[in-house]
Amino acid sequence: MGEFWPVPDVLAYLSGAWRAERAVRDLASGDEGRFLGTVEFGPIADGDGGLLQRESGDFTWRGVTRPAERTLRFLTGPDGTAEVRFADGRFFHGLDLRSGRHVADHPCSADLYRGEFTVRDEDHWRVVWRVRGPAKDLELVTDHTRADGAQART
Repeated sequence: MGEFWPVPDVLAYLSGAWRAERAVRDLASGDEGRFLGTVEFGPIADGDGGLLQRESGDFTWRGVTRPAERTLRFLTGPDGTAEVRFADGRFFHGLDLRSGRHVADHPCSADLYRGEFTVRDEDHWRVVWRVRGPAKDLELVTDHTRADGAQART
């Protein structure tokens, strides 16, 4: 992928609207799916200084397309980093993009989710989740492109 683009403040970088395209592969069965949608990072209503991520779009799996959505909370961390939590407040992973790249692990039952976050430039970033364990063998690759045309505020 080449050089990574350092992000001194992850919340400032993510703030705003993004287009998201995700390819999902079940490595055990060979099935493939695709998510197309938007990701909005906006202020959390309780005023804690973090961002609420709202992802919505259409997910196609085995020829069937359905609406899909999820919500995550990105809380302010030290020195421009963030702590990512599920909508219900449970910890998901840390996020430090100061080098333009971050690897995060999240154990889920007996499976392990390993995410690699990379920033290409002010308007493009990618996350690759590799899920391994007795229940899952998946790869999810999501490319994000800034949708609002605004430059990152980092």
